[in-house]
Amino acid sequence: MRHAPPAFAGALVLTGGGTGGHFFPAVALAEGARARWSDRQIAFVGARRGIEARELPMSGWPHLLLDVEGFLGRSPLRAAKSAWKLWRAVAHLKALWRHERPWAVIGTGGYGAAPALLAARALGIPYFLHESNAAPGALVKLVAPKARRVWCGLEAVRPLLPGAHCRVVGTPVRSPFLRDFRPVAELAKPYRLLVLGGSGGARALNEALLEAAPALLEAAPDWEILHQTGPVEFERLEARSRHPRHALVPFISRMDEAMESASLVLSRSGASTCAELQAAGRGAVLVPLPTSANGHQRMNALALAAEGQAVVVEQGEGFPARLQAVLGPLLADDAARRALSGPPEANRSVDLCLDDLAGYFARGSATQATATETA
Repeated sequence: MRHAPPAFAGALVLTGGGTGGHFFPAVALAEGARARWSDRQIAFVGARRGIEARELPMSGWPHLLLDVEGFLGRSPLRAAKSAWKLWRAVAHLKALWRHERPWAVIGTGGYGAAPALLAARALGIPYFLHESNAAPGALVKLVAPKARRVWCGLEAVRPLLPGAHCRVVGTPVRSPFLRDFRPVAELAKPYRLLVLGGSGGARALNEALLEAAPALLEAAPDWEILHQTGPVEFERLEARSRHPRHALVPFISRMDEAMESASLVLSRSGASTCAELQAAGRGAVLVPLPTSANGHQRMNALALAAEGQAVVVEQGEGFPARLQAVLGPLLADDAARRALSGPPEANRSVDLCLDDLAGYFARGSATQATATETA
């Protein structure tokens, strides 16, 4: 289905994607902005790959998807091709925005955010950044110095962005997570282990869990597993033999409900997932993606573990056995599992970001009015 391009004049543009960790904070900020400024056009800019390419066409949000791709881990030839695509996408946006100038741009990272942020910087359009991870990505480092504000998910980000106007606000979560969650202690049997293989799939985690699950479930008859594999992995794994209490699904759209029903979560450690775990008050076994840029997933996982809400299991040799050795005692020990699950934490990140955004434009209006009176 083809969609008409959004009207950008006076719009608040959200950009970020590739993975759920970049895309879902942008959605959370868009939801908050729509509730606050109902007469303001809100539009997304992203990439034709990644999670936004699947989610935006079904969402109802006005959007423009561009042909760009990441640079990380590519050969020199593929990197040159990626650079050409990026240059072309930036040029397209600059030509468009010279006639339809947005009100502001908010970027949440990922290669899908590069065209909009670079175009905004070139045209002098106010732009703001949110960096959810403990280690900022290359794009954020590049454009942070001229951002009106960089909103940080963690205090650890601030010293890594010298010269940027930083404020620590936490990581935005989608509106379904801005509610009260049932405590883990109130959940009844059968208990559920929620496994999040990633919105794009996580083969090593999926394989390790499939290997460990039969023994885990035989030893824990009061437990079941709900396992999000990712759409691509689901096609590969659906026909595989598994325990009767081990259910596979390609994608979970109501993650808040799935997390509320879980007594324990096994997941990668993207910043959005970590923030949602805290909002829901769920303990987790976290397996950082080893190839995450700057090792940010490992840093995210260690930060949550330091707060007593996660156990970290690294990939590598013997991963399935080590994963089983951690999960088994947690399934068997109610007290240890409940100790890992902290109280749900109210998330105010969206309000803090949008208050800051509104304050920036209010200060700008006041300065302009003072200059006019002086003249």
